[in-house]
Amino acid sequence: QLQLVQSGGGLVQAGESLRLSCAASGGALGWEAIAWFRQAPGKEREAISCMTGRRNTVNYLDSVKGRFTISRDFAQNTAYLQMNNVQPEDTAVYFCAARLYDCSQSMSTYSTWGQGTQVTVSS
Repeated sequence: QLQLVQSGGGLVQAGESLRLSCAASGGALGWEAIAWFRQAPGKEREAISCMTGRRNTVNYLDSVKGRFTISRDFAQNTAYLQMNNVQPEDTAVYFCAARLYDCSQSMSTYSTWGQGTQVTVSS
């Protein structure tokens, strides 16, 4: 059974960089689309970015465009979210998620989720 294990996150200052990792176990990620979501306190979970198994990328969140970049290492079965110039409004719990084939902005269509990792940005 496919499982996603996240790492990275923590407390950073505004303007710094951070990289989140999402490692798969129990199966390969070749056909899956991997997306990153985040959920701030009191807010709904929102899609950030997604990459398919064919390396097609979809960026959903305008507020992070140009600062956050999704990537995947297929040999390592791992996806990443590179976060540059983070801001206090980026404070949230970040999740990775997998679904077959194509990307989707809808969280309900993802069948496998990472455990979530807290990112806190101080001003």
